[in-house]
Amino acid sequence: MPGPDCKEGEKKGRLERAKKTIRFMVALYCGKHHRPEGSLCDECSHLLTYALARIDRCPYGGGKPACSACPIHCYRRREQEEIRRVMRYAGPRMLLWHPVLALLHLLDGVRGRRKG
Repeated sequence: MPGPDCKEGEKKGRLERAKKTIRFMVALYCGKHHRPEGSLCDECSHLLTYALARIDRCPYGGGKPACSACPIHCYRRREQEEIRRVMRYAGPRMLLWHPVLALLHLLDGVRGRRKG
């Protein structure tokens, strides 16, 4: 029988999965548009650092919805536009490169919209 920490573990898992998803998306985008050799360019590295900090500081904590389904827009305008560009490119391609992560990300978005 799961203990009382089960929900907390699931919430922490969702935050880690959100971080893994954004890392993968930025790497996919940067690899195609900036640095095909594998390391992130300075611009993408800054965006990734910013996005990871936003996830860590999310007021919803482990119960956070996907950012697209979130009622709070915590990104600055410039970073918000950059991350949208990255997600527009990387999102559909994730289905080929990392289908499980892509489907879990989509599911988080649907869950967040149903709650709100």
